[in-house]
Amino acid sequence: MKAVRTVLVALLLGWILPALVLPALALVAVPQLTGRVVDQTGTLSSGDIAQLTQTLADLERRKGSQIAVLIVPTTDGEAIEPFSLRVAEAWKIGRKKVDDGALLVVAKNDRRLRIEVGYGLEGALTDVTTKRIIDEVITPKFKSGDFAGGISDGVNKMIGLINGEKLPEPEPPHWDGQGMFGHLDALNPFLIFIVFIVSGGLRAALGRGLGALASGGFVTALAWFLWGDLSASLALGFFVGIIVLFVNFVSSGSGGWSSGGSSSSSDWSSSSSSSSDSGSFSGGGGSFGGGGASGSW
Repeated sequence: MKAVRTVLVALLLGWILPALVLPALALVAVPQLTGRVVDQTGTLSSGDIAQLTQTLADLERRKGSQIAVLIVPTTDGEAIEPFSLRVAEAWKIGRKKVDDGALLVVAKNDRRLRIEVGYGLEGALTDVTTKRIIDEVITPKFKSGDFAGGISDGVNKMIGLINGEKLPEPEPPHWDGQGMFGHLDALNPFLIFIVFIVSGGLRAALGRGLGALASGGFVTALAWFLWGDLSASLALGFFVGIIVLFVNFVSSGSGGWSSGGSSSSSDWSSSSSSSSDSGSFSGGGGSFGGGGASGSW
C-alpha cells in the first residue's frame, strides 16, 4: 500500500510541477525600451511613431508624467495583464516616488490590449475610465483596421485626464553628464550666431584674454537663463571661454577672427542638430501595482 501511495504522489507531482514551472520558463521576454513608442509589428508608420513620440514628449515636458506605447505580435499564451505588469515594472515609466506613468500595450495577433497605470495616476486613470477609453475610443478604430488612429486617440484621451490631475511640477533640466553639448538643443543657429558676434565684440574691446573670459561669462548667463541649470551653464561657459581663447590665439597668427569663428560655428551647429529624443528616453523609476484595464476587439 505504501508503494502504491508513493507511485501516486510521484505521478501527481509529475503532472503538477510541469504545469506550474514550464509556463513560467516560457514567458515572452520583456522588449527593450528603445523609445516612447516600441512597435515590434511594423503596424505604425515612421510618421505615426514620430508624431506620437512628439505628443508623449510634450506631455513629459509640461506635466512630468510619462506614457509609453508597446505593440507586440503576441504574448504567446500569457494573459495580457501579467505581461503588461512585467513590462511596466521593467521599464519603470513615470517619475520615481511620483509614479505618474502609464503604459498602453497592444498584442496585435491576440487582439488584446491593456492600459497599465502607475500608482500616482490611479486617481485620473481609474479602472473605470481606462476601460471606457479602451471600449469607446480605441477598440472601435481597431475593429476598422485603424490602429494608428485608435492608439493616437486613446493616448490623447489619457493625456487629457492626466492634465487635470494635480501632480508635482516637472523639474528643470539637470546636467546629466552626457557631454558638453548635452543642452545645446535649446540653442538655435540664431542664438549661436549672436554668441559669436558678442564674443568678437568683447575680444575687440577687451583683448584676447579678457575677451575670452567675458565671452564665457556671457554664455554662462545666457545658458542659465535658457535652461535654469547653473552647473551645466558654468561648465558650458568655461568650455566656450577656452575655445574662444584658443581661436583668438590661432586667428592672430593665421589671418583673422572670421575664419576661426566660422569653423567653430559649424561645429556647434552640427553638435546641436544631432541631439534628439530617439534612443535617449528612459523610465524615471515609477512603480505600478496592477491598476488599469484590459480589452479586446
